[in-house]
Amino acid sequence: MLVKTLHRLFKDESGATAIEYGLIAALVSVAAIGALTAMGGSLDTMFQAVSTALDTATGGGV
Repeated sequence: MLVKTLHRLFKDESGATAIEYGLIAALVSVAAIGALTAMGGSLDTMFQAVSTALDTATGGGV
Protein backbone atom coordinates (compact mmCIF):
# COMPACT_ATOMS: atom_id res chain seq x y z
CA MET A 1 0.00 0.00 0.00
CA LEU A 2 2.79 2.45 0.86
CA VAL A 3 4.60 1.63 -2.37
CA LYS A 4 1.45 2.29 -4.42
CA THR A 5 0.90 5.61 -2.67
CA LEU A 6 4.50 6.71 -3.19
CA HIS A 7 4.39 5.63 -6.83
CA ARG A 8 1.19 7.61 -7.38
CA LEU A 9 2.68 10.69 -5.70
CA PHE A 10 5.82 10.57 -7.84
CA LYS A 11 3.79 10.23 -11.04
CA ASP A 12 1.43 13.09 -10.15
CA GLU A 13 2.48 16.21 -12.06
CA SER A 14 -0.40 18.49 -11.11
CA GLY A 15 0.91 21.76 -9.76
CA ALA A 16 4.26 21.38 -11.51
CA THR A 17 3.50 24.27 -13.86
CA ALA A 18 2.63 26.58 -10.98
CA ILE A 19 5.87 25.68 -9.24
CA GLU A 20 7.84 26.31 -12.44
CA TYR A 21 6.23 29.72 -12.89
CA GLY A 22 7.00 30.52 -9.26
CA LEU A 23 10.65 29.60 -9.75
CA ILE A 24 10.84 31.73 -12.91
CA ALA A 25 9.29 34.69 -11.07
CA ALA A 26 11.77 34.27 -8.22
CA LEU A 27 14.69 34.16 -10.66
CA VAL A 28 13.49 37.31 -12.44
CA SER A 29 13.09 39.06 -9.07
CA VAL A 30 16.61 38.13 -8.00
CA ALA A 31 18.00 39.36 -11.34
CA ALA A 32 16.10 42.66 -11.05
CA ILE A 33 17.29 43.23 -7.49
CA GLY A 34 20.85 42.45 -8.52
CA ALA A 35 20.71 44.84 -11.47
CA LEU A 36 19.23 47.65 -9.40
CA THR A 37 21.81 47.13 -6.67
CA ALA A 38 24.64 47.20 -9.20
CA MET A 39 23.31 50.35 -10.89
CA GLY A 40 22.25 52.09 -7.69
CA GLY A 41 25.33 54.26 -7.32
CA SER A 42 25.33 55.47 -10.91
CA LEU A 43 21.59 56.19 -10.78
CA ASP A 44 22.06 58.23 -7.61
CA THR A 45 24.85 60.23 -9.27
CA MET A 46 22.71 60.86 -12.34
CA PHE A 47 19.70 62.04 -10.30
CA GLN A 48 21.94 64.33 -8.23
CA ALA A 49 23.27 65.88 -11.46
CA VAL A 50 19.73 66.39 -12.78
CA SER A 51 18.67 67.91 -9.45
CA THR A 52 21.62 70.30 -9.49
CA ALA A 53 20.90 71.30 -13.09
CA LEU A 54 17.24 71.96 -12.26
CA ASP A 55 18.19 74.01 -9.20
CA THR A 56 20.58 76.07 -11.31
CA ALA A 57 18.04 76.56 -14.09
CA THR A 58 15.26 77.65 -11.73
CA GLY A 59 17.36 80.02 -9.66
CA GLY A 60 18.23 77.95 -6.63
CA GLY A 61 15.22 75.95 -5.58
CA VAL A 62 12.04 76.47 -3.66
